[in-house]
Amino acid sequence: MDMLLDLHVHTAISPCSDLALDDILAHARSRGLDGVCITDHDSMDARHLLRRSVQDNGLLVIVGLEYATSQGDFLLFGPFEDLEPGLDAPSMLARVERAGGVAVAAHPCRLRRPVHIDLVAQGLVHAVETLNGRNTVEENRQAQDWAKRAHLPSVGGSDAHTLAELGRSPTRFFQPVSCLADLVAALRQGACAPARALGPLPLVKDGLPVSANQRTVARP
Repeated sequence: MDMLLDLHVHTAISPCSDLALDDILAHARSRGLDGVCITDHDSMDARHLLRRSVQDNGLLVIVGLEYATSQGDFLLFGPFEDLEPGLDAPSMLARVERAGGVAVAAHPCRLRRPVHIDLVAQGLVHAVETLNGRNTVEENRQAQDWAKRAHLPSVGGSDAHTLAELGRSPTRFFQPVSCLADLVAALRQGACAPARALGPLPLVKDGLPVSANQRTVARP
């Protein structure tokens, strides 16, 4: 049974996000999602706000994090509640590998803090976010080429910071995912692919949604 998950969602725990966890839980199913991954910046604190992974409406919620380094940003899934911020990418990714987790290169081709390609040669990146809801079309195209050359699985993620963005660029999984262990296994096996949800992606500039008559906006 295929499942549709948004792998990249920020709650208000992230200083740049206005998206309340309660709104995610209330609206994700209506966006066609079977699950969401909460990936706040350098924090897994959202886990303290959840009583269980599967909600009453059947929505699966998995807590990961987006880890920032000077060599790129990474979505991490695994036992990383105590992972301290500020590590360099090779050290952090090596710890992810030793822990049996997964590291996804997040929006790797953005001009600001792109992911260094040499990390792939070290075998430390497990998948590439090739459809990011806040990227430009060109940034996503470059990421797709990047993943193909590296022979790595591709995923999608809304990178949602507002309710309007939730579910815009999900990932389709080709095997059941009912917990963190299932997610890690499916990503490592490449049993997934980006899937665009219904409705157009917002206009973006430098990773942020903008209106048609707005041409500049500051990145958080």
